[in-house]
Amino acid sequence: MIGRIVEIADDRRHLFVHRGFMVVKDTEGERKELGQVPLDDIAAVVANAHGLTYTNNLLVALAERGTPFVLCGPNHNAMGMLLSLDGHHVQAKRIEAQIAASLPMHKRLWAAVVKSKLEQQAATLAAVAAPTAPLQALVAKVRSGDPDNVEGQGARRYWGLLFGSDFRRDQDGDGLNALLNYGYTIMRSATARAVVAAGLHPSIGLHHSNDANAMRLVDDLVEPFRPMVDLKVWQLHKAGESHVTPDTKRALVRVLHEDMQTAAGVTPVMVCAQRLATSLAQVYLGDRPKLDLPLPGLPLALAGGFEPD
Repeated sequence: MIGRIVEIADDRRHLFVHRGFMVVKDTEGERKELGQVPLDDIAAVVANAHGLTYTNNLLVALAERGTPFVLCGPNHNAMGMLLSLDGHHVQAKRIEAQIAASLPMHKRLWAAVVKSKLEQQAATLAAVAAPTAPLQALVAKVRSGDPDNVEGQGARRYWGLLFGSDFRRDQDGDGLNALLNYGYTIMRSATARAVVAAGLHPSIGLHHSNDANAMRLVDDLVEPFRPMVDLKVWQLHKAGESHVTPDTKRALVRVLHEDMQTAAGVTPVMVCAQRLATSLAQVYLGDRPKLDLPLPGLPLALAGGFEPD
């Protein structure tokens, strides 16, 4: 079953657990109960309000189910994430294999991730009738470990082709940048859940190596899915929506449920992230030779849901 992302964006909310449900209550006035969500149906909780309060029992109940609790800071960036310490019945075995993986293996796997990201970026450009050759030409240039930073070369070409030459990706920016931040936070939380559920440690990455980043593997594996968010933000912008609002948030969350092309047929984005994380664990254990990455192309509904000018 595909769970739902629950975002709390109002300061006047208190969250607690009661009989298998996460309960949302108003903290002002009559302190009314505003709604309940079955804990087993939640894929992640995104806390996007500074005055929000919640109980420890709720956090424990979410952790028991491997459900991330994401803490958002300024401009909708994910600043922290609470994850379960016990995500898989053979987690210790998988983490041992993850730690023991050789550098050449990590370099080979990272090259596959970079190629997949470039292919998905090219598909995004194709969907908006922008030139794809600059990105497609880079795919064949990716070598083990991407020592030439072809990923970075692709980003420099990609953003201008997608949003125009004046656009600059800025994590602290507003407008389109804030929409991208929010979409990436949602995608990152789903990928974090997939990593933990696969019995892997999120801090042991393939490529990302910032000592202050506890989610290095998550940030590695989310890369091929970022273009899904980019296209949705482009579509929202073309429809006159360039700011983070309740409507644009809902549109970005729905990206997780769009179908992508895979070797096993069409599969929701969230499930693709789960398969990718599981395949990585299997590669570490020697049970398969390569990652289960989505095929080149975008979610069918996204690619066909908007006609470019």
